[in-house]
Amino acid sequence: MERESMAFDVVIVGAGPSGLSAACRLMQLSQEQGKEVSVCVVEKGSEVGAHILSGAVFEPSALNELFPDWKEQGAPLNTQVSSDDIYVLRSEEKSIKVPNLFVPKTMHNEGNYIISLGNLTRWLAEQAEGLGVEIFPGFAAQEVLFNDDGSVKGIATGDMGVSASGEEKDSYMPGMELHAKYTLFSEGCRGHLGKELINRFNLDEGRDPQHYGIGIKELWDIPPEKHQQGLVVHTAGWPLAESGSTGGGFLYHLENNQVVLGLITDLSYSNPHLSPFEEFQRFKKSPVIKQYLEGGKRVSYGARALAKGGPQSLPEMTFPGGLLIGCDAGTMNGAKIKGSHTAMKSGIIAAEEVFKAVSSGSEGGDRLESFNEAFKASWLYKELHQQRNFGPAMHKFGNIFGAAFAFTDINIFNGKLPFTLHDKTPDYAQLKPAAQCSPISYPKPDGVLTFDRLSSVFLSNTNHEEDQPCHLKLTDETIPLKQNLPVYDEPAQRYCPAGVYEIVVDENSGEDKFQINSQNCVHCKTCDIKDPAQNITWVAPEGAGGPNYPNM
Repeated sequence: MERESMAFDVVIVGAGPSGLSAACRLMQLSQEQGKEVSVCVVEKGSEVGAHILSGAVFEPSALNELFPDWKEQGAPLNTQVSSDDIYVLRSEEKSIKVPNLFVPKTMHNEGNYIISLGNLTRWLAEQAEGLGVEIFPGFAAQEVLFNDDGSVKGIATGDMGVSASGEEKDSYMPGMELHAKYTLFSEGCRGHLGKELINRFNLDEGRDPQHYGIGIKELWDIPPEKHQQGLVVHTAGWPLAESGSTGGGFLYHLENNQVVLGLITDLSYSNPHLSPFEEFQRFKKSPVIKQYLEGGKRVSYGARALAKGGPQSLPEMTFPGGLLIGCDAGTMNGAKIKGSHTAMKSGIIAAEEVFKAVSSGSEGGDRLESFNEAFKASWLYKELHQQRNFGPAMHKFGNIFGAAFAFTDINIFNGKLPFTLHDKTPDYAQLKPAAQCSPISYPKPDGVLTFDRLSSVFLSNTNHEEDQPCHLKLTDETIPLKQNLPVYDEPAQRYCPAGVYEIVVDENSGEDKFQINSQNCVHCKTCDIKDPAQNITWVAPEGAGGPNYPNM
């Protein structure tokens, strides 16, 4: 079968905060100025919000711009932050509460909200559809299409009904081509099409490598007497410091006697024995966290990588025929431990510049240089630049001294120090050989506070069509056993938070075998980032596959 095609003025890949903000703003401008614009959003999740996972403390600045009447329209911002507690965890039992005087001002959350980002994107999708946007959930953008002159023409969605061996099943349905004057890629952190575009157009030339963390999160129902709606708790130190890594934990009190908690492990860690999932299980044993969870019930689990390199790691966002926006571009504010408002603002800026081009008669294919000018003139750029040293300081100096540097930089100098810190080593290249590092012994889960990977993945509602090509591609199938196992004790066994990668013994030969349980994949992208040989490439599986996160 040949692919069918549809043409739009603008195609947006990914129904996250940035993509939906761009879609809404395009249609607002269309209605305000009486100029018709056709906009389509494709989303690989089974529904909008199914793959969205974030803390999330949300700053409503960009939402105020997009929908000033969001309260009247029922946006799901129900819990305003009431207080902030920050702790340095010195060990499993010992902690120090940081006096408010010494907390960087970017971590004060007055006026912000504790939300489910998934629920906010569902609401944004309703607004977008009400404005006339076409949204196609369950369709994964699998391929970038190019014009003869090399500019981006649009995307093709993945074929459905292809077997693991590559044969067409009875249910086979070819993907569809979506052509556009401009295509906006808002796939989230480490988008596989964005990665291709960065390489094709050298968008990261002259920039620092992007840096990442892996965020692992759970949602709990807790006893009413332990619930403090609006309380925000952040931690640094143990357990990651004990394992020689950096990152931090969080616990936020939502409405309805629920809390969300998580641990972000910087993927710049060097000890290949480290397991971010197991570190998260240890984290819950701190009295600072455990006091709220005891007597409660875990109801959801998920994991997602996040970009945290700062503006010095931000790739060029424009290319012929389109833009990278949101976390796909790296517009994440690490110093505030929140980035949804910055992702949304990048989508708003993109929409305004694309609308100017389309409404003036452009047929697309050009590079929207005006976007760079608008971006640098915005509060988004100012905010990112002000806090540009936060991530590199944490990598260079560790959590404690890094936080002290950030406090000095931001609170005293307002981010105007006359220099910028850089971290030129990619996260995957930080790993040391296993023989040079101390093994880490993790306790067995107790099934009450701590759990194993498989029971956790079950709570993420992850599902993929089993008989389909594996979406985790190995460039060289020999590397896991011949290189990664003897040198690094194959770290994929530990950095994956879903138990996708295993070293098992082949029943027939009795030899080691590298097994990929792709059915378990929660689409966090950690393997694509942290594999020391850069041998794993994550591509989109069949549409609607992956996690189905409720209220995350």
